[in-house]
Amino acid sequence: MAKNMQPIAKRCKALGISPAVMGYAKKTTNRNPGSQMRKKKSEYSLQLAEKQKVKFIYGILEKQFRGYYESAAAAPGKTGDNLLITVERRLDNVVYRMGFAMTRRQARQLVSHAHFTVNGKKVNIPSYLVKAGDVIEVAESSRSSEVFKRLMGQDAPVFLVPTWMERDKNSLKGTVVRLPAREEIDVPVEEHLIVELYSK
Repeated sequence: MAKNMQPIAKRCKALGISPAVMGYAKKTTNRNPGSQMRKKKSEYSLQLAEKQKVKFIYGILEKQFRGYYESAAAAPGKTGDNLLITVERRLDNVVYRMGFAMTRRQARQLVSHAHFTVNGKKVNIPSYLVKAGDVIEVAESSRSSEVFKRLMGQDAPVFLVPTWMERDKNSLKGTVVRLPAREEIDVPVEEHLIVELYSK
């Protein structure tokens, strides 16, 4: 399985996004603290940067991302909105959004190791696309793991779960109530630039 192993803080700085978007609260980099970036960027470099942001945030490689774009372009509605809604439906992202993992990278690893079930069946594909009504649950055999034990009880961390999904604080189960709308996806991306890039 291909993995994006780029340093988080360095890449976030290069793309102009906060590490908090990735789930990292204290990541910083001191690399080139006083560096002067070129003020004027070409149209192409702006479009490319937006595409790279989405790929980096969700941990997607080019071939798969192009597939998502083509599906989004073929679906009714705005291509940019469709694209972001598609990547937001990835199982690793849903696991992260529900608070079962601290970061998307951790979520991807947990899904790959078959720690989750979707509608009662084990799924170990991070790119699996969830649907409205799907129930995501920590597998029975994984519940004794320290990773999941910390999500239960009085000291369980509180997560802000998006409005399009539900999860009780003290349960290891969540439901995708409906698919998200574009305005509910808090990713700092101008998706119309990605559409312009691919439609050239």
